[in-house]
Amino acid sequence: MPQDTKNTESSESWEAVRMTAWVRGRVQGVGFRWWTRARALELGLAGWARNTEDGRVEVVAEGPRSACVKLLELLRGCDTPGRVDGVAERWSEPRGSLGGFVER
Repeated sequence: MPQDTKNTESSESWEAVRMTAWVRGRVQGVGFRWWTRARALELGLAGWARNTEDGRVEVVAEGPRSACVKLLELLRGCDTPGRVDGVAERWSEPRGSLGGFVER
């Protein structure tokens, strides 16, 4: 019996995941964490964004895979505060311990 790929894709997009992204460029002191928090809350994601000592912003988000992919697209987009030179990401299993989305 053939597998229904439409249902498979749909269930994968709602699968809960944890996405960690490191954003480099001119992203500190320009409202980038606030902007990221606003976009993440609009997407229904839980997590946080914080400045790192090396000048990047680290973003951790948990929720449906489709929402995390959308946030990643927004982080890489041209409408962010400051200037994004690159984004590296890592995907993992959600820990489920996050509530809301905060700036750290």
